[in-house]
Amino acid sequence: MTVSEAPLSPDVDSALADFQGQLNLIFAKARLLWKDSAARIDPELQVTGYKLLTFLDGAGASSAHELAERFEMDKSVISRQVRMLECHGFLESRPDERDGRLRVLTVTSKARDALARVRGEYALRLRAAIGELTADEIRTASRVFRLLAEA
Repeated sequence: MTVSEAPLSPDVDSALADFQGQLNLIFAKARLLWKDSAARIDPELQVTGYKLLTFLDGAGASSAHELAERFEMDKSVISRQVRMLECHGFLESRPDERDGRLRVLTVTSKARDALARVRGEYALRLRAAIGELTADEIRTASRVFRLLAEA
């Protein structure tokens, strides 16, 4: 019998149901946070554009093709977002050194500064929300999120 086939106790079932409900609330809150963060950077910035910017800021560079695969989005959606981000001065595009047909996308200093400002504001809100937790409790929560992300 595998772990997933093992019968759960009513206590575990109840705890999992509560956990799923809390995850739903967190996902809803995350969508609102992305929308608010995008608007704080630029009123015309869509959530998709914000997600692309945050990813590129962390990754350093990527192609539109890689973004489409990573975010499981149609290439036309990515292309529209990339054009909008370039027009607003948030992205730069240059030819790929290995394959000139591809474009490498990187965030600009304008985007980096805006993202840092928004992340700083969010970090203050997050610290206030979980300020009563110990460092070990925060690490445990991070472990749970990591396990869920890898599932």
